[in-house]
Amino acid sequence: MQKRWAAHSITIVMTLRTPLRRPNRLRSALSALALSALALAAAVPVPVLAAAPAPTDGDHGIVSAADPRAAAAGAEILRAGGSATDAAIATMLALGVVEPQSSGIGGGGFMVTASAGGQVDSYDGREAAPAAATPQWFYRDGRPMDHGEAVPGGRSVGVPGNLALAALAHGRHGHLPWARLFEPAIRLARDGFAMSPRLNASLALFKSIAAMDPAARALWFDAEGKPLAVGTTVRNPALAATLEHIAHEGPRAFYTGANAAAVVQHVTAAAVNPAPMALADLESYRARAPDPVCAPYRTWKVCSMGPPSAGGIVVLQALGMLQRFDMAALGPASPVAWHLMAEAERLAFADRDRFVADPGFVQVPVKGLLDPAYIAARSALIHEGSTLPVALPGAPAGASDAYAMAAPVDEHGTTHFVAVDAKGDVASYTSTVESGFGSGLIVNGYVLNNELTDFNIVPDSAGKPTANRVEPGKRPRSSMSPVVVFDSAGHIRIAAGAAGGVTIPVQVLRVLIGTLDWGLDARAAIGLGVVMPIPGERIAVEAGSNLEPMVPALTALGQGQIVVFPMRLKANAVEHTATGWHGAADPRSEGASVSP
Repeated sequence: MQKRWAAHSITIVMTLRTPLRRPNRLRSALSALALSALALAAAVPVPVLAAAPAPTDGDHGIVSAADPRAAAAGAEILRAGGSATDAAIATMLALGVVEPQSSGIGGGGFMVTASAGGQVDSYDGREAAPAAATPQWFYRDGRPMDHGEAVPGGRSVGVPGNLALAALAHGRHGHLPWARLFEPAIRLARDGFAMSPRLNASLALFKSIAAMDPAARALWFDAEGKPLAVGTTVRNPALAATLEHIAHEGPRAFYTGANAAAVVQHVTAAAVNPAPMALADLESYRARAPDPVCAPYRTWKVCSMGPPSAGGIVVLQALGMLQRFDMAALGPASPVAWHLMAEAERLAFADRDRFVADPGFVQVPVKGLLDPAYIAARSALIHEGSTLPVALPGAPAGASDAYAMAAPVDEHGTTHFVAVDAKGDVASYTSTVESGFGSGLIVNGYVLNNELTDFNIVPDSAGKPTANRVEPGKRPRSSMSPVVVFDSAGHIRIAAGAAGGVTIPVQVLRVLIGTLDWGLDARAAIGLGVVMPIPGERIAVEAGSNLEPMVPALTALGQGQIVVFPMRLKANAVEHTATGWHGAADPRSEGASVSP
């Protein structure tokens, strides 16, 4: 039986047994990449609630990332006098070398920056559909492709945005020269790094990338086609050369010339799902600097990323709905507290699926969705002792009735990292190539994303278009939720984010409730489990977490059909307390916090 492309998203669990409808020998070989979330979570060791690492403190700055070598790259830049934004860019570049399954220059992301003085900016480097894209982009022979069919190869690739984002943010907040930020990543790619257990396990799960692209086999597999053993030195000279070229020639060297031609060639001539992409698609790509979304939560101000990311809106809506409940008194051991979080998430996700998409193409009622009166009305639907039978989208001011409700999109893995510099400025950056190893295509040593599968594959519902359908030049909706929180005096309290597709906003919500309401440090808050809504008016609970024993109590509160599931979660944060800055990395990951 063929299996679906790997997904960290819980939303596909119940469709695990659905086969692809157009099998052939090549696609059968490639669909080994399409592992289910269940297989992925079960096969990769995920230590839940492991002992937190020793605190990492930094009066001169700190970087928290999903890999210690990437965090060290950012810390090196801080030590050289770089800003938080400089450090975040260096961390992103290094993660593309040591964590290629999750991020890199072939992908995109969102970043929120905040100064110690209270200025907040956000940067949109989300990938874009090529000009040739149509609403039926993922149709074949008149029918929509299965998600597993759509992911591998050229059709899922969006124009990468990470380098354009980095250049825009560096121009506004950078202290060091552009080329200096590339030096740690170039060394890692040129001189090599040790194969980590997590990368090795990901390669074992996605081993068919070796058959899909010879470059992948040469990089990460031995002569027998097995992933290189843990501890083996991995070198990526092609990526080192690419990074050196972009470092010295500037970011446009990625979007023009030989590199752009290579991207176009790989997409248009892919062995699977070749698709039209033109040099003009890369040349015309620009990062954006939209207004961040901010809202109060009790005595704090929480800021995050706006559309096309829906994650920030989900987090702010859920927090707003929870304000009328005494979460502090309930505490993390209370099933009622987690029930309330699940109910708020259900309502926020319903609004996300109905209203949020790329604001360049769709009228997104951001102001209405975050209006305190609207959120209070949504909160009134939540009760401590019972569960909403159905969570429906609301009617926020400014909403258009031109678009239909859409089913949730299967979103996948990613990476998050946070930097704070000696001035107390922070950068909270979430980066992704979407699925594990993205589209499976390797160009000049880096992975090309499969971000276009974050669009709704079926563009219409009930006779109306969906807001998140494919359109030329459009950016797909995302759940990425980089956040920065200020206290009542205007000082930065915490900056955080997470990886894991649709689990991202609920992970961030749990970190904020844990720190702001329950008084936990960020490390302990990240270690808490996750409860989240899934299709069919059900919720999922992280297996092995503090929440699994609460399942009977949650069931008694009306939360039916609870799925207990091993989730691959990955969050990072920096926080400021009475004793200074502290870094926090998820105990489930190989992450670390490093000071200069």
